Parts: sequence; structure tokens; C-alpha cells
Amino acid sequence: MYDVIIIGGGAAGLTAAIYACRKAFKTLVVSPEYGGQTNLTSHIENYPGFIVSTGWDLMSKFKEQAEHFGAETRTAKAVKVEKNGEKQFTVHFEDKTSEKCKAVILCHGKLPRPLNIPGEKDFLGRGLSTCATCDAPLYKGKTVAVIGGGNAALEAVEELRNAGAKKVYLVHRRSEFRADEITVKKVKALPGVEFVLNHSPSAIKGDKYVTSFEIEDVATKKRRELKVDGVFSEIGHIADSEMVRHLCKLNDHAEVLVDEAGNTSCPGIFAAGDITPVRYKQTVIAAGEGAKAALECHRYLTGGTATGEYSK
Repeated sequence: MYDVIIIGGGAAGLTAAIYACRKAFKTLVVSPEYGGQTNLTSHIENYPGFIVSTGWDLMSKFKEQAEHFGAETRTAKAVKVEKNGEKQFTVHFEDKTSEKCKAVILCHGKLPRPLNIPGEKDFLGRGLSTCATCDAPLYKGKTVAVIGGGNAALEAVEELRNAGAKKVYLVHRRSEFRADEITVKKVKALPGVEFVLNHSPSAIKGDKYVTSFEIEDVATKKRRELKVDGVFSEIGHIADSEMVRHLCKLNDHAEVLVDEAGNTSCPGIFAAGDITPVRYKQTVIAAGEGAKAALECHRYLTGGTATGEYSK
């Protein structure tokens, strides 16, 4: 039996593993892939201690450090967490196998809502980005397209222009925006921004990197290509919390609710990172939340008195 199974191999999960192992916990990290969304960022300048790094390099160091301290890693997808008793859980995997543990830390983040168009998988991380905060500085003097009509999309346009993008197309499938009116007004006043409304994405094209973005008129179905150096998908993220829906309280966005220490509503299950409602989905924040959840898990397993809404 493991002391703790950490579900998710991104910044939150791997940091939780480092802290759990340093508390001498027998720790297993399970994830379909390691690095999470940080892997998709080709140029990181805002993680302390690294002036410049790629997302993959940074996450490789996280994984190496977790394994150095004794974390076991397994490439697998968790599909259900079962509570068998006090400090007794079973984590079931997609391949029909399972492992037992005394506590679980959920760190499996969110997935960008897919576009489901040709070229999406080919160019993700090679011109197609889901994080303007991370990648906007790479497009100084270049032409890009942003997909979406909510606050995230409008703020991405603003961020790209502030970072020096020469031109930004904002592609939205409707004629009206879901974003706050004050944000829409601000973006409409920006130079170098072209609104392409009533159009939906149909394909992303390129060679090694993105060179054009094909869009389709929602009424006429006529297609045209925009010559761009990059595409930013800002149509939201989805939380996959089905595996603990029967055990943990969720909010309306299927995020796992936690108190300030990382406890969920189910004693022995903790959560950290993007799968929770914690604001500002950034690598550095996910790492901090992962550390906090692991420390709270240690408090729980060693009989300490936890504090927080769900641990009283």
C-alpha cells in the first residue's frame, strides 16, 4: 500500500511528490503524460530561478527531482477513486488495474477545450498556444489570431498587443461577445486588431510551425485563410473530475472544492492546481499549491490537527 497516490504529473503533482517523499512517504505519481500544460509552452521567462527555459525542460527537472527523492511514477490514466475506509483508498486505472493507498492528492489539472479541427494536434506547442500569458512575448512584430469571445480571448488580444504583436485577428463564431463590455470596449480601441466575427476555425496549417489559419463563415460556409505566425485558442478549459464526483464536492465548473490548506470535502483526499477553483492558472502557483497539499496530507496521515473548512 502506498502512503499517497498523486494523480497528475504537472507542476502541482510533481511538487506534491517532492514534498511527500521528503516526508518519507511511499509515493506514487500517476499521469497519462508528465509536464501538464507547462509542456506546451516553448519559452518560459517567469518561473523563479530560470531566466529562460522551455516548458518541457522545466517539467523534466520537476520529474527528475521527484524521482530523486524516491517518487515512483507510472504512465496511466486514473478513472475512479474508491474510499474503502478511514485512510484506505483504491485508485482504479483505465487499463483495469488498481493501487491502494492511505491518501490521494488530485493534481490532474484541466484540459484546454479542444478545437477538433485538422492541424490542432500537429501544431500544439508549435504555433498553436493555449496560454497568452506564457507565449505572447514570442510574437513581437508578428501576426497572430485569437479564437474566442469571452474575457480570456479579449484579454489575450490585449496581452498580445502589449507584447508587441504587429496584428491580431480575433475570430469569434458569433456577432456578440460574452466578455465584459468594458473589456470589449478597451480591445476595440486598440490599434492593429481586426475582429472576424461569425466565423469558426476550420484548420491550422503550416510546415514545422504555423503559417496560416483557415476559418469558415458560419452562415455561408465559405472558407478563407489568414496568414499568421501563431494561433491562440481561448475557448476555455474543461475539468475532468468524474473520478471523484461521488466523494468530493464540486462547483458548477466541475472543479474540486478545497479549503485554504488543500483539503477536499472527503477526508484523505486533497487537491491542488488547476483542478481546483484557485485563481491564476500559472505554473508557479500550481507548484505552490501542490506543496501545500502534500504538507496537509502529511499532517492528516500523522494525526495532526488540520485547519480549514473541510478538515474541522
